[in-house]
Amino acid sequence: MENGVLLPSLQSALPFLDLHSIPRLEFHQTVFDELREKLLERVSTIASEGKDGNRYSKLEELLEKCFPLVKMPSIQPVVMCVMKHLPKVPEKKLKLVMADKDLYKACAVEVKRQIWQDNQALFGDEVSPLLKQYILEKENILLSSDLSVLHNFFSLSPKTRRQGEVVHKLTQMIGKNVKLYDMVLQFLRTLFLRTRNVHYCTLRAELLMSLHDLDVSEICSVDPCHKFTWCLDACIREKYVDAKRARELQGFLDGVKKGQEQVLGDLSMILCDPFAINTLALSTMRSLQELITQESLPRDNHELHLLLRMLSLGLGAWDMIDSQVFKEPKLDAELITKFLPLLMSLVVDDYTFNVEHKLPTEEKVPVTYPNTLPDVFTKFLLENRIACEIGLYYLLHITKQRNKNSLLRLLPAIKETYNDTGFTDIFLHLFTSNLTLLSEEFGSEEFCGHIFEGFFLVSLTK
Repeated sequence: MENGVLLPSLQSALPFLDLHSIPRLEFHQTVFDELREKLLERVSTIASEGKDGNRYSKLEELLEKCFPLVKMPSIQPVVMCVMKHLPKVPEKKLKLVMADKDLYKACAVEVKRQIWQDNQALFGDEVSPLLKQYILEKENILLSSDLSVLHNFFSLSPKTRRQGEVVHKLTQMIGKNVKLYDMVLQFLRTLFLRTRNVHYCTLRAELLMSLHDLDVSEICSVDPCHKFTWCLDACIREKYVDAKRARELQGFLDGVKKGQEQVLGDLSMILCDPFAINTLALSTMRSLQELITQESLPRDNHELHLLLRMLSLGLGAWDMIDSQVFKEPKLDAELITKFLPLLMSLVVDDYTFNVEHKLPTEEKVPVTYPNTLPDVFTKFLLENRIACEIGLYYLLHITKQRNKNSLLRLLPAIKETYNDTGFTDIFLHLFTSNLTLLSEEFGSEEFCGHIFEGFFLVSLTK
């Protein structure tokens, strides 16, 4: 009687439950559950209505009353709900939650954020498995045998990639908390520095753009790379840097003020993302083809210079972050005056060879396809990382065009490249997917010899 529900009308109804053999415990439990649901609803209502100070003081009072019962499974949801709606949970209570594994596990991500922002090691423990999972997912795509020209590592659009599980979870964990966002960026920089794994650069860009998609202005407005990344993201989506966006990107790079050079470290990391490098390299190839059509030289083309400048920044990201010297790497003038014209001459060789083949028989002079490369060209591939990247993308381009002659001419030079770039997972993945177009050629023993003994098996001895 003393602990029952004190409603006069209820007393006469209880014997009716007895007649149906319903225990009082079950009845009281049902009433309790109903009251708890009503209380949870009320807490949410208080949190969303009224003046800040007033509503939060009510919730703080309620937290004081119910927190001592936090370990009771029936009351715990109420405590967790109150803490979730408080923008600042008292420090003492956060420490008690952090010290108890079960309580920490049960509390909402909003409460965990308040714990994490003053406890970097604990946040690192939560983030670390997600970063490992992300790298593993990227490597699984690269090493997958299910690949073709239309279905490869770079096929997914940026928006689709951002909807992946890891990016989604990290975005949730960060919420609108700038301090946690900075911590994640610091983890990514440290891991990139330790492992040289470029997928951390992809995650850096994807995370920022995921927060951009969710309109988290609290973070986007303070990240100095936001507008640059947004513009670059649009280029990656199109797989091409057009003239208008090139000017915008140049404006961001030129706008780095004195004293803010550290931003270059972050910009270089965003440009080091393989998806950005892929877009810049494809745009460079397209630009060179346009120059050949216009019979112009690379030194006169400003857009090409900007593409090379961004490639240089991206490919030099690790060195910049490692040395902490935040200065744009100087472009080698010979890259523009010697290497690119040489590469264009290889393309012209192809054009002239094809034209001569189509000439009528009486005018035809027997022509043989040149099978060697100038020494200076192979030297560039070995000593200059930008030249090496462009050379590799030229090889991918001719393979995609099923140009067997040019492929066999260039392939021996790829055995010795800057930092063995020719044997990285990303290049081999793209090269193999493009080789599927030459399936008929693999019927020839000579062709197989060039591809396997001449190139793929060389990597095993390295």
